[in-house]
Amino acid sequence: MTEAANLTRKTITVGSGTFAREIAILHRGSSKRKPGPAFVWLGGYRSDMTGTKAVELDALAGELGLAAIRFDYSGHGVSGGAFREGTISRWLEEAIAVLDDIKPKRVILVGSSMGGWIALRLVQELKKRKKAAKVDGIVLIAPAPDFTAELIEPNLTEAERQSLAERGYLEERSEYSPEPNIYTRALIEDGRSNRVMTGIIETGCPVHILQGMKDPDVPYAHALKLVEFLPADDVVLTLIRDGDHRLSRPQDIEKLRAAVSALIFND
Repeated sequence: MTEAANLTRKTITVGSGTFAREIAILHRGSSKRKPGPAFVWLGGYRSDMTGTKAVELDALAGELGLAAIRFDYSGHGVSGGAFREGTISRWLEEAIAVLDDIKPKRVILVGSSMGGWIALRLVQELKKRKKAAKVDGIVLIAPAPDFTAELIEPNLTEAERQSLAERGYLEERSEYSPEPNIYTRALIEDGRSNRVMTGIIETGCPVHILQGMKDPDVPYAHALKLVEFLPADDVVLTLIRDGDHRLSRPQDIEKLRAAVSALIFND
């Protein structure tokens, strides 16, 4: 079977009525007779499933004969829905719906930036279910759990607070796009009810965190703080001295591949 033939593109509908949105998925099937864990890519804020790290993760799955699942949150990439309606709860609902549709038995979650927050919330939600995919391991890249409460709210200017109150959103210059980042009041308020760094986080699996020390968006102190909330897990934190937020350089990709591979071969 060719690489292209093993990759399925599909869409699923999440939500109903005015909340319905079409979520685009790329699913690489396993080529092994006895399937191992499926890689699940959870992208960052305003990122999509065709970014460098997502594509490299899919390529690694292909090399190893494993399944890989990528999707775009609503308002991102080629999925439907309005970006400004996005919240952690909404995007988490979509991640759960994707897994419900594909039904992998075992997964390795790979979350980048905001996707790290989604990954940790996803583990919590899967634990509540009798029948759910078993999480074999988690790789977090520049993870930004609780970023609305921890990194945005404390640093708001008076003008930004006023914009949130009056317009329902604020704009911030983006280093990665000519379009500004938009943070809505709904995103920030919903973020408070999805916080994970409020007590012990028990994932029940190994966790590997990759964090750049020159990350201008998520300070490496945030990764150090996250580790404190994971005392029950086997956690490896790799600090990359000259690493930025994206961690998409060839040397960063090698670290990502090594981290994911270690979780498989540790099985």
